[in-house]
Amino acid sequence: MFQKNRCSRVFVLAEALRIALGLCAGDHHTTIVLLGRAPLLLTDDTEDIVDVDILEKYRPSLSQLDVPFVLESDAATDAFLEEFSVTTKSAEEIRSLVESCDRTLVFS
Repeated sequence: MFQKNRCSRVFVLAEALRIALGLCAGDHHTTIVLLGRAPLLLTDDTEDIVDVDILEKYRPSLSQLDVPFVLESDAATDAFLEEFSVTTKSAEEIRSLVESCDRTLVFS
């Protein structure tokens, strides 16, 4: 689960996606939950992203592996790049998803 940093800029989230990609290498199911401003990682709006070179390097692999992304229901999904598997869930559904996982890794 990735959330925005306390500052107004999206920070270290590109690095978090790189780590998530490494976790996808196993034979287990991996789902990435993006909260706050983190869904910007799936758009072309990369102006506020600090390690955009990391994002541009690893985002195609996440798309190719068809890693599922879950966003909050109120996220504006019309701006997302089409190559990603994106679904929206309510805050309660996301909470239930996280509670049902064997393991979670949270960046905030």
